[in-house]
Amino acid sequence: MKLKGLRWWVVTLVALATVINYIDRQSLNVLWPQIAEDLYPNHSEDETKQYFALISTIFVFSYAFGQAIFGRIFDWIGTRLGFALSIGVWSIATALHAVANGLATFSLFRGILGVAEAGNWPGATKANAEWFPTRERALAQGIFNSGAAIGGIIAIPLIAFLSVYFSWQVIFILVGLTGLLWLIPWFVLVKMPPKEHPWLSDAERDYILTGQREDAADGADDSDDYNPKIGEMLSRRQSWGVILSSAFIDPIWWLFVFWIPIYLSQVYGMDVKQIGIYGWVPYVGAMFGAWFGGLLAQNRLKAGWSVNATRKLTITLGGLVMLPSLLAMIAPGSPTNAVLLMAVILFGFQTAIGNIQTLPSDFLGGKSVGTLSGFSGMAAKLAAAGLTYLVPWLTLGGNYAPAFVIGAALAVLSVASVWIFCGEIKPLKPRASSQ
Repeated sequence: MKLKGLRWWVVTLVALATVINYIDRQSLNVLWPQIAEDLYPNHSEDETKQYFALISTIFVFSYAFGQAIFGRIFDWIGTRLGFALSIGVWSIATALHAVANGLATFSLFRGILGVAEAGNWPGATKANAEWFPTRERALAQGIFNSGAAIGGIIAIPLIAFLSVYFSWQVIFILVGLTGLLWLIPWFVLVKMPPKEHPWLSDAERDYILTGQREDAADGADDSDDYNPKIGEMLSRRQSWGVILSSAFIDPIWWLFVFWIPIYLSQVYGMDVKQIGIYGWVPYVGAMFGAWFGGLLAQNRLKAGWSVNATRKLTITLGGLVMLPSLLAMIAPGSPTNAVLLMAVILFGFQTAIGNIQTLPSDFLGGKSVGTLSGFSGMAAKLAAAGLTYLVPWLTLGGNYAPAFVIGAALAVLSVASVWIFCGEIKPLKPRASSQ
């Protein structure tokens, strides 16, 4: 049996995993008022806000180390088993939230969830490198990333709707089961990598493999790829360009993922129903940004642009979209203006991040992509954890201006890292001294 366009079936499954990933992580954000009222009836709103910030920081720290851990795991056991391990563990961890009864247990299960959910991103990058030629990678990464936005759009109204009929404990179990059900089509569809997959047509297999590297000679194989050891990888300035750019841009995303509901409540006095009406709007901008960044990169590559020019154009454009919008959030006016500005910010973020996340596969061979992606993801999440921890102090009295100014500075630094450290974006070769 041959399945036409198999690579697009694979990317769709990974995007669906990303949707589930974001529903899992957003469940606590949406359910927290109900959980806090249930578990901490005698605590003030400021106290429970601090508990939420601490649990969220633990999640992001765990997520940071999970990026590096799963980057190595995916390079070791492969994409198929790596995804199964990642989503299997995070689904069980989500379901275990149902038995949490305080700060310690929520932190424990949130930590396990963070480590396991982190595997989704180096796994997506590695699947991208395996299943797509260079010219289609930014579009594929955009499809992956749009899953995060779609998950954000779905999660807030879905969890709010489920809370009408079920307790927060039952909701965590239902969401966890969804991830376990995803494993069934994954094991059926992704039997093998492209070289050996029996359902892949010869034409599609040839299209994928011959387009893996822009400068590969006809008939080149995996032995031509540059797959450095960790020490050598981290000695290359291009690797640090990827790591630093990721570390600077990622806190912008998490600033909104964690704090949109609390911002709308604190600044505009919204209740849960109003937050449900407004809170999903920014993720629509993120969804369109993910698609736009991928399609723009694909269009420029098809028009004959180099990978270097294409990546730098798209990443820079994303930064230029974010910068004025973040500064405008200092005094947005109405709540409608605020969520629309957030949508523009997340549009710019997703335009840039999809191309930043393809940089490991632009520079390195397939056996090292997961490792560099994991390191860059770890740096990104450590930076995000730092900003998450600081937000309660940066926003005392409901003044979010300092947080948005920091976000604007981070957007500039992310783009600058690509231009300064990455140099020409093209496949790296071993140093002469290492041969």
